Amino acid sequence: MMPEDPNYPSTPGYGQPPAFGGAELASWGTRVGGAAIDYIVPFLVAGVIFQVSTALGALLYLAAFGWVIYNKVIEGQTGQSIGKKTVGIRLVREQDGQVVGPGLAIGRYFLHILDGLPCYLGYLWPLWDDKKQTFADKIVHTLVLKA
Repeated sequence: MMPEDPNYPSTPGYGQPPAFGGAELASWGTRVGGAAIDYIVPFLVAGVIFQVSTALGALLYLAAFGWVIYNKVIEGQTGQSIGKKTVGIRLVREQDGQVVGPGLAIGRYFLHILDGLPCYLGYLWPLWDDKKQTFADKIVHTLVLKA
């Protein structure tokens, strides 16, 4: 048996290879945690207040939507929304690992509607997909990686 050459890359072992530049793909649970901070909490607060005061609740729904769009702009510029930064993940382009830009980040947000159409199957798709992508990720060619 010949010794391994340190200048020659070794063959990968079993398991999932690194996604991009050695970074690991984010787990489904981590993605859900980031989404809870980014979407669920603001809209849940607005929904509770809406039950008490319709006018104030409607205003808070608008504020929650504004929060989401602001978060998507930040995510497009840096790769991390507030929720993604909190849980330690980032969004990148599949082709080159660069940030996606605000326009694509906002577009990806609206494409998540497709994830919910077939009984929310698209949101669960990362559980068994090789690249852990939702339908929206597949359409816009993005990956969510550990930061």
